[in-house]
Amino acid sequence: LPKEVTINSHVFRQADFISTSINNVKRALFEGAIFVTVILFLFLMNGRTTIISVIAIPISLIIAIIVIKLFGYTINTMSLGGMAIAIGALVDDAIIDVENVFKRLKENFRLPKDKQRPHLRVIYDASIEIRSSIIHATLIIIIAFIPLFFLSGMEGRMLSPLGITYIVSLFASLLVALTLTPVLCSYLLRGSKQLSRPIEGGNILVRKMNSGYKNLLDRLLKFKKLIIGIPVALFVIALIVMLNFGRSFLPEFNEGVLTLITTTVPGVSLDESSRLTSLVEKSLIELPEIEQITRRTGRAEMSEHAHGGSNSSEIDVPFTLNDRDMDEFMEAVRHQLEGLIGLNVVIGQPLSHRIDHMLSGTRAQIALKIFGKDIGRMYELANEIKAKSADIEGLVDVNVEQLIEVPQIQIRPNREMLARYGITMPQFNQFIDVVFAGEKISNVFEGNKSFGLIVRFNQDSRATLEGIKDALIDTGNGEKIPFNLVADIVSSSGPVTINREDVQRKLVLSANVADRDLRSVVNDVKQLIANDIQIPDNYYIEYGGQFESEAQASRMLLLTSFLAIIVIFLLLYQEFKSIKLAGIIMLNLPLAMIGGVMAVYISSSVLSIPAIIGFITLFGIATRNGILLISRFQSLESDGMNLKQTIIKGAGDRLNPILMTALTAALALIPLVIYSDRPGNEIQSPMAVVILGGLITSTLLNLFVIPAVYMISGGGKVDKSKVKL
Repeated sequence: LPKEVTINSHVFRQADFISTSINNVKRALFEGAIFVTVILFLFLMNGRTTIISVIAIPISLIIAIIVIKLFGYTINTMSLGGMAIAIGALVDDAIIDVENVFKRLKENFRLPKDKQRPHLRVIYDASIEIRSSIIHATLIIIIAFIPLFFLSGMEGRMLSPLGITYIVSLFASLLVALTLTPVLCSYLLRGSKQLSRPIEGGNILVRKMNSGYKNLLDRLLKFKKLIIGIPVALFVIALIVMLNFGRSFLPEFNEGVLTLITTTVPGVSLDESSRLTSLVEKSLIELPEIEQITRRTGRAEMSEHAHGGSNSSEIDVPFTLNDRDMDEFMEAVRHQLEGLIGLNVVIGQPLSHRIDHMLSGTRAQIALKIFGKDIGRMYELANEIKAKSADIEGLVDVNVEQLIEVPQIQIRPNREMLARYGITMPQFNQFIDVVFAGEKISNVFEGNKSFGLIVRFNQDSRATLEGIKDALIDTGNGEKIPFNLVADIVSSSGPVTINREDVQRKLVLSANVADRDLRSVVNDVKQLIANDIQIPDNYYIEYGGQFESEAQASRMLLLTSFLAIIVIFLLLYQEFKSIKLAGIIMLNLPLAMIGGVMAVYISSSVLSIPAIIGFITLFGIATRNGILLISRFQSLESDGMNLKQTIIKGAGDRLNPILMTALTAALALIPLVIYSDRPGNEIQSPMAVVILGGLITSTLLNLFVIPAVYMISGGGKVDKSKVKL
């Protein structure tokens, strides 16, 4: 290469985005584990119990990695994301087991020597006491996640690794809690120094919080209807807010590279196309965030990339955000390109462009496919829609598929004259094919090279209108007559390309969305067309793009989630043998939904497929606290305690494990929420936002609403002769 020429091979490398994404998710995973460890230590104030609980994290993740390897999956942002979302829940089963074992050991330690039971027996009984609860709670969370696997298409392929790693790691944590955790307790929780600590555990702040909660619950139970009425009102408000959310398919990726697809007039020369597209480069390079640009104009003849021709270019634009955020930068990019004439420009990113192309066949988020008979009338309709949609908020990069007419010579057979001269239609078509297009009849060899010998009419007879008319065609009786006697030959014009779908002529109007949700923009476009555009008979419009996939996926998730809720209810009924108690625990679903809706409203007010999956996951996680409370209430009622004492003591006994499991599950998601705009976190972040918000409200309300409902319902009405551990 000349000295002044260098090659930059890092303008766009998919590996860079992959590495950055994985590193960001790994960081969120690591920071989430630190949050979990800190929360456990603050509540337990005991290094040994913290170690026993935290050991579930690495073992569960190792098992998950082994399983995804056996399934043929790889370590990617989705599989790591499943671990990052599950990281806080991995210790929940171990926390509940350790907390209960430690409490029972301390109670046993305070008994007279002659009444103390063997150390191992206490650990065994304490583990059995809560074993059924943690098994059912974990199974419910797993079942709540099952609807994700019913997603088809691209979203199903993308999210299935996340679901597999989440479920496998959660199931592994259950196995750890059932097996390894009690064994570690038997080794590490024996000393009198450990067991002489206060039964309530934790530091003085935790003990005061426990005492304060019991006193507050005792007072608030006098206002049971108010305690229940406030969440009901909040739930109604949450439903109204949720119905007004915007909708989108997937969050925007942050790849650090823009991909611009530019098209000029079809049939333009490669040089002219390159000259026009170079104007885009000159405009963009003025922006401070952009230092280099690469471009590919045209397409190689044997290329597998079927998009475009000499009139099409694909431009990769790496950028680095400095003083402006992504929205401001994209607005500046579109402003720079506004004055360019003769070019259609669609702006996106490498992954988003390919996703759009897979979903609708166009490299834009919205594709309006106009079908009809007359391609010219379809083109007029498309431009009319484009002009009238200019005022729709959020609609950008609106482009009509380029359509120009080129000169044509049309040959129309005169069937009556063909029959008179004894010429069949196959003979007529063969004559046109051979004499004008040519036909290979032999090979010509020059040394080791072979060339096809093509026979066709000379230049004068096939390159001009008069020459074609005067060309001689053989009749059925062997005579030769001028071609224009059996055909109408006219000079005309027609479209350079005609695209079809399902055998129908098709023309596409494409567009993107900025600073607004996809579903709202599409609804505005539909309303505009219904009110202001007159669609002729035999013409119709189909809408394609990301919103179509979002609607299909949302319907599937809604149906499968309803079935999952039924299965969860049946599991709860199997555990408690009571429709009433199962229903009380199911109240955690609306309680969790309140916080999830609030979190989405504060963060974006847009409901995407990952956010919907977050709600589904949240419903499973939220039921755990209800199971812990109700099971303890039943146990105390079986011991003969009256209803109010049962509720206050049972709620106090379960306060620590409930707060610990909720806080570890919630705070472990904070890195994903804070770093939502970083590459790799785009899909997991909406899920984390919903789960975090839902856990906050479900935990706080669960500690007061469930006891109030339990008291109003008259308790579990357990069989006093059957003591439930």
